[in-house]
Order: sequence, then C-alpha cells, then structure tokens
Amino acid sequence: MNQRLFQAYVMVDWSAASKPTTGPDSIWVGVLKRNVRFQMAFEAHNPSTRVEAEKLLNAVLDDLKRKGERVLVGFDFPLGFPRGTAAALQLPGGPWRALMEFLVREVKDKPDNANNRFQVGAKMNRLMTGEAFPFWGAPARDEQTMLSAKRPREHTPSDLPELRYADEAAKGASSIWKLYYQGSVGGQAITGIPVVKRLHDARNVKLWPFETGWDALKPADIDDVEAVFAEIYPSLYAAKPNAGEIKDQAQVRGACERFNALDEKFQLGPV
Repeated sequence: MNQRLFQAYVMVDWSAASKPTTGPDSIWVGVLKRNVRFQMAFEAHNPSTRVEAEKLLNAVLDDLKRKGERVLVGFDFPLGFPRGTAAALQLPGGPWRALMEFLVREVKDKPDNANNRFQVGAKMNRLMTGEAFPFWGAPARDEQTMLSAKRPREHTPSDLPELRYADEAAKGASSIWKLYYQGSVGGQAITGIPVVKRLHDARNVKLWPFETGWDALKPADIDDVEAVFAEIYPSLYAAKPNAGEIKDQAQVRGACERFNALDEKFQLGPV
C-alpha cells in the first residue's frame, strides 16, 4: 500500500553571519505541518542568531515527536566535505561522522553570533596541507598565515577536490572551501554542521544519505525514526515571493511545498 514518508517538512536557510541579523541573508526556518484541522499549513521563522535557531529547531522537532509525526528536515549547506578530507585531517572512524565530531569540538559560536569559523578553516588548512589552502576567504582582520583573503591558487589533480560530486551535479554550486564573500557555503557548513550533529544525536534521526543509503526511500526504511535530515539546494525549488515575503522566506516555503507535493504523490522516495 502506498503511503507518505513524512507528515511534516522543515527547511532551513542558514547563515554564518557574525552578528545578530534578520531579513534578507539571515536564517529562515520554514515549517509545513498539519494544523488543528489536520490541514497542511506553513509558517516561517526568522531567528536572529544560530543559537536561537537551534533552540527553535529543537522545539519544533520535540513538538512533532509528541504528535507522532515524522519530519523531513532540509539544510541548505553541505553536510559533508569533498572525498579525502577526513583522511587529510587524519581523523579516525567513518569520514562523515569524524568530520562532524571534529567541527563540534572546534567550532565556538556565541549567543551573539560571534564565531571562530576563520580560525577553524585556518587550522584545517594547517593540518591538511601546511599552507593557506584549500580553505580561503576572510575579511582583512581575520586573514592569517594559514588563511588568505583571496583564493591562493587553483586545485590540481593531486589536491583535495574543489567540489563534491553533488556540487558537480548541481549547476552553479559553490565550493565548500570558500569561507567568505557571497555564496560562501564553507562558512555556513562550518557553523551549521555542529548544529546538525547536536540535533541528530539528541533524537532518533537518520542522516541522508550516510545512514539511509542511496536506494529510494520506502516507509519501512524509516518506520522507526522521528526524522530524516538531508542537504537541500533551495534554489531548485524557487517559489515566487508572496506579498510581504522576501526571497529567502519564499525559498524555504517553496522547498516545503515541493517536498510535500512529491510525498503526496508517493514520489519523494526516489528523489
């Protein structure tokens, strides 16, 4: 019998901002879930800091668990690094988990959004290559021996890849090694992955594709979990802003609506 994979959808548009911020280019959390009339209803949240966003996500996930509703949570930043990164850092264990645990240990993110992402990038450069590469990009005050403001050189075949396989497949995707300037997904990943790891470890969650595998998801595959976390690329599901909406808000709404529509037709599993 066909059935939905999820009863709710939470999409997160992240930000590595160094001070509290709302509106464009800040954190947006879109939530599509059943209301008291059991109709799907959308709500948007715009927390000003990553600490507030993590508290919000914990509250949303806890509420859905109490209702017995499984949720798909999408994050718009890389949940993994190019192949070979964990080995270059000499991290033991499974690569994806080892990298997440490394970032949980290293990243310091204060309640006012002040964070050490540039220092973490510099440390990873030192451990991986002993030079200001592959991470690059920083304001002048954060430039240092192991992190340059500008891209120092091109990647060669003997270097870690510039892009992941997923980035190569998605037209226009930025490299995770870019820590600053527009489209700096590296900063988002460094500040976001520790949040994903803590949310993951606090509940019964599967992280796609690391814990689900690559086969099309079926209800039986996730019958015993509260949520599935996945990386998303919101611009693929761009929605025209409604009156009073900004682009980021419309993107998380569009992603929620797109995944709900696919799930309603029993077509989300193969995506």
